[in-house]
Amino acid sequence: MRARDIEALVAVGRPDIAPDGSFVVFATSRPDLAADRAVGQIWRLDTESGAHRRLTRGVSDAAPRIAPDGEAIAFLRADADGRTQIFVMATSGGEPIQVTDAPLGVSGFAWAPDARSLAFTARIPEPGRYGTVKGLPAESEPARRITGIRWHANGLGYIADRPAQLFVVAAPDLDAEPTYPPAVTTSGDTPDRAVVPEEARRLTADDASYSSPVFTADGAEILVVPERIENARRDLRTSVVAVAVDGSSTREILSTAAGLAVNDIAVAADGLIALLAYEVGDDGRDFVAPGVALWVLDDHGPRILTDAESIDLGEVGSHITVVGEAFLVQDRTRGRVRLLRVDREGGNEVVLDGDVEVLGHAAAGGEIVAAVATADSFGELVRVAGAVRRTVTDFGAPVRERGVVAPREIEAVAGDGYPLHGWVATPAGDGPFPVILQIHGGPYAAYGVHLFDETQVLVDAGYAVVYGNPRGSAGYGRAHGRSIRQAMGTVDMTDVLELLDAAVQSDARLDGGRLGIMGGSYGGYLTAWTIAHDHRFAGAIVERGFLDPISMQGTSDIGSFFGDEYVGVDVEDIARQSPLEVVGRVRTPTLVIHSELDFRCPLEQSTRYYSALRRHGVPAEMLIFPGEDHELTRAGRPRHRVERFDAVVQWWNRHLPVA
Repeated sequence: MRARDIEALVAVGRPDIAPDGSFVVFATSRPDLAADRAVGQIWRLDTESGAHRRLTRGVSDAAPRIAPDGEAIAFLRADADGRTQIFVMATSGGEPIQVTDAPLGVSGFAWAPDARSLAFTARIPEPGRYGTVKGLPAESEPARRITGIRWHANGLGYIADRPAQLFVVAAPDLDAEPTYPPAVTTSGDTPDRAVVPEEARRLTADDASYSSPVFTADGAEILVVPERIENARRDLRTSVVAVAVDGSSTREILSTAAGLAVNDIAVAADGLIALLAYEVGDDGRDFVAPGVALWVLDDHGPRILTDAESIDLGEVGSHITVVGEAFLVQDRTRGRVRLLRVDREGGNEVVLDGDVEVLGHAAAGGEIVAAVATADSFGELVRVAGAVRRTVTDFGAPVRERGVVAPREIEAVAGDGYPLHGWVATPAGDGPFPVILQIHGGPYAAYGVHLFDETQVLVDAGYAVVYGNPRGSAGYGRAHGRSIRQAMGTVDMTDVLELLDAAVQSDARLDGGRLGIMGGSYGGYLTAWTIAHDHRFAGAIVERGFLDPISMQGTSDIGSFFGDEYVGVDVEDIARQSPLEVVGRVRTPTLVIHSELDFRCPLEQSTRYYSALRRHGVPAEMLIFPGEDHELTRAGRPRHRVERFDAVVQWWNRHLPVA
């Protein structure tokens, strides 16, 4: 595939299934170059036949959830400015009804058990900010007074002046008379018209931000996770509170004393509460290779059901599906993400595995469906019936028509005897091909078996690509992930280099004398670190990198804890693992890529690194994307993503030309 073929990458979101299991709803999303944004709609699929059709024709519709009575679908629809509101429509289709009008959009929502209302969270701006005063531009707003240790978030911006609050709103009557725009009267006045049928009722009003709303089984309370900005030091421990639907009370059902960081909440039919959570240690900051596990809240407190050392439920988008008296969860392992059923005593069985990465799942009426990514598709729906797995969509067809190379899985052994695992993607033909070593971000993340546009574009341009999961990555047990804690740039560097050597030795078509290296985020870190210690590469690309742990502390949205945990707090320890400390050793021509609004690894990480490269006489260039954040390569504007791909290929054509 080529850069512009990202338009054919159709992602499938988390599905939902009707109470009787007869049909499924799900959302698709793909980049659109003409619209220069991600576009997508809601689909309905008949479970038995697999027949599916679009239900909506919005520009960006997502996150559909079927009402418990099976009669309606709620979903999120984004406007031109990206603000999402809840819309509700009949399960058979038809014009949706807007039910929220949150000034900054809705973040999460849930149906009440009786299907008569919905709970949602939405950020509420401080008066005078974010367009609450017509004609008052952002640069004319009053100064922000910062008193806590956090003040911003990647992809959002400032957070203290717009906390997310909890609301409840009545579900609309789908048979009611529509509302119509009022006409101007003879006096010249235009009567006010409500945008939504019912005004939402606010249930919280404090400085906390609430997330993950879900109703209790009896519908009397809404469970949410509150988060407050700390005054002194970062604390990742979270609580879970139950807010009465009538607003009369709030009670804590899980305190921070439990030492857990909660990612997801689900409630079984009998009221049992399940959590995806991980222990963060006595100081509340131990997040390195977090052991995300399934927990339930018993009468005596939280009880863990899965082994956090060997089962990793922390994949991005991971969630809980209640299935009878058991739960479905996603376990990432060796580049795959499989679906597990876990019972209340901790027993588990594999529901779906193989060469797939499970993206989401749903179960009802004896049916289980999962959204998956594979080596030749960005997203499909799979129906699971016992040992039978049937793929019922074919959204990957357009990108397969454009050309997709199947990577070859490789295993090797490091010099110290440690097992190595990764993949090689190679162009068609006899070669020899120049080779690019790709390094993933994280560090506690992983390359997997899904179709990866970064690799496919390089292969189309004539390059063999080697990529794997060195020590520090996810999917190989917590010990693997924690092995680089305060030892970054040690075994992780030798792992990627030895995997590269093994790949080259395993295939005569790979030219070990023509090598490049590239990576983003932590991958940018390890690329910058490697080229200061190994000079075999003809060129390098350092993208959105973690390059100076010292300045990261005061500029990144995770600076209050990330560097402290990964490289330590001692000055000598930090210097021992800092790419900026060894930049004077670099001789490799380097392209530095970053985004202006990256608050995860802020722009100054790259500008300082680029300036240091030039000061030391290294051939270097820098490419900065306006209006983008840390997610440029995954969720940036499509035209920027294509422009970036073009720049990457041009860089390699100059410094690592294809023969």
